Amino acid sequence: MYEEIRKSARAALLELLDVAALKPGQQVVVGCSSSEIMGQKIGKGSTPEAAKAVVDEIMPILKARGLCLEAQCCEHLNRALIMERADAERFGYEIVCVRPRPKAGGSFATAVYDAMDDPVAVEFVKADAGLDIGNTMIGMHLKRGAVPVHLTNNHVGHALVIGAKTRPPLIGGVRAHYTRER
Repeated sequence: MYEEIRKSARAALLELLDVAALKPGQQVVVGCSSSEIMGQKIGKGSTPEAAKAVVDEIMPILKARGLCLEAQCCEHLNRALIMERADAERFGYEIVCVRPRPKAGGSFATAVYDAMDDPVAVEFVKADAGLDIGNTMIGMHLKRGAVPVHLTNNHVGHALVIGAKTRPPLIGGVRAHYTRER
């Protein structure tokens, strides 16, 4: 079962990255409910092994592309995000003092924290793209101008997966002329 979780997480992430066309140094927020992956109601069946399967598959891909992973914690940590200290400092995010656990932050954020070199938590980010595995509500962590990405690889286990990319907001009106979208 965990091998299938790994394969579907990889497929969904690669599909999102292809559509979003991110450049090294950009930010990707990922929210993931291991409960939903396992067919349970969000927050009711936390499964560290399922979370670790996702983390083990997506982290190397993001790292190889030079992308910054920001892992959303669950509501018990106010949806704070786990990321590498160097990235938090580079983007000017304020670091907060908390460490996720499976029942307070979630299994996914805990697995990311354990897998990172120098993890920290921040309260807010403005990511360039995102992957929502299991209806975790990552939209609050995306830049303005978020655009849904309808993935063909739209399930990890039992969890629905939705992607998002961002583009500069279109401002003006009917007489405005826009540059190409990203």
